[in-house]
Amino acid sequence: MSSASVISKRSRSSRRSTVKERNPTTSLPRPFWQRHLPLDWTLWPAEARLLLTLTAIWSLAGLLVLASASWWVAAREQGEGAYYLKRQLVWMTASWSLMAFTASINLRRWLKVAGPALWMGCLLIAATLVMGTTVNGASRWLVIGPIQIQPSELVKPFVVLQAANLFAHWKRTGLDQKLLWLSSFGMLVLLILKQPNLSTAALSGLLIWLMAFSAGLPLVQLFGTAIGGAMLGTASIMINEYQRLRVISFLNPWKDPQGDGYQLIQSLLAIGSGGPFGQGFGLSTQKLQYLPIQSTDFIFAVYAEEFGLVGSLLLLLFLMLIGYLGLRVALRCRSNQARLVAIGCATLLVGQSVMNIAVASGAMPTTGLPLPLMSYGGNSLLSSLMIVGLLIRCSLESTGLIGGRSVGQRPGSERRRQRTRSTRSLNHPA
Repeated sequence: MSSASVISKRSRSSRRSTVKERNPTTSLPRPFWQRHLPLDWTLWPAEARLLLTLTAIWSLAGLLVLASASWWVAAREQGEGAYYLKRQLVWMTASWSLMAFTASINLRRWLKVAGPALWMGCLLIAATLVMGTTVNGASRWLVIGPIQIQPSELVKPFVVLQAANLFAHWKRTGLDQKLLWLSSFGMLVLLILKQPNLSTAALSGLLIWLMAFSAGLPLVQLFGTAIGGAMLGTASIMINEYQRLRVISFLNPWKDPQGDGYQLIQSLLAIGSGGPFGQGFGLSTQKLQYLPIQSTDFIFAVYAEEFGLVGSLLLLLFLMLIGYLGLRVALRCRSNQARLVAIGCATLLVGQSVMNIAVASGAMPTTGLPLPLMSYGGNSLLSSLMIVGLLIRCSLESTGLIGGRSVGQRPGSERRRQRTRSTRSLNHPA
């Protein structure tokens, strides 16, 4: 047997022993719940553990706030106080399963399916314009049996993934690919505007722009794109009377307090009634059919009335912590694609939450944007928890223990160099 083969076997056995030393818990029996984790719990980064814990707290708090906001209306309209809560529990279970599935799949696989999924989302959004259900002047839902699908919500995670695909290798990407995917993003935003759904279109456009900015694209191009997006939004408001009335009511809701301004006025009354410490859990009065759609787009107003200024500040601090953890995960990522995915996921979770709070407090025009993990609706839950799953997956892959090359493996060229050095040291001992 040649000396090179002996050295190769020794190096492989040493690498295997090194991996076993780094993973001392693999030989020990693990609890049932740990067997289904993509990585042993003891090896999870602190950011991933905190994200999972905070998501569980967020989900539980969202169920409690939804129960309080919807109980009285559900008992009056549906004959059962827990009507909305039970359905939200079903969607919450499915969404947590989707989050676990998302975190267990290699990020490279998600990046591969992002493009076709984005096009499929565009087709479904286009279908809402033809056969969608119209609610409050907007066609955003497809009804399939007992289930309502909102494609503009479900497509959000794949917008993040495909934007990361495009912008991570922007300088090495051909012009044809750049035009293809930029036109796909533009078509997506235009279709959402056509529903009309200005808030989701603005959020999607802002998300893509911020990811491009994080990837280091030229500022001149980004500035021109921002101006074009602002002009497109202004044109949409001028064309669609539905959006124009909402902007007018935002500027002066008391001009029509019983009409277009009624929603915002009741929301401001709820927030103002909360005071410093709130009325107490379940004791909101504005939810007693004074405040419309109190369990979806304006659920923050009920939360602020019951928990007051202190509770609202705690929620904002909570969102800041989520954003900080997303930034930490992005800084630890080993590839540009994973880094951009982490930035996009954190931006989407925090940005949508801040926009919802701004609408409820009168800082933005009234829009149909749900508060993640709190507002009633299965589509928003599925989308939000899939985004959390992608963020956790980015954190897990930043360890180098899963995703890509495993611990102890080296590229072929590096293994050949190591073998050559070992052979030389054997033939020419010191």
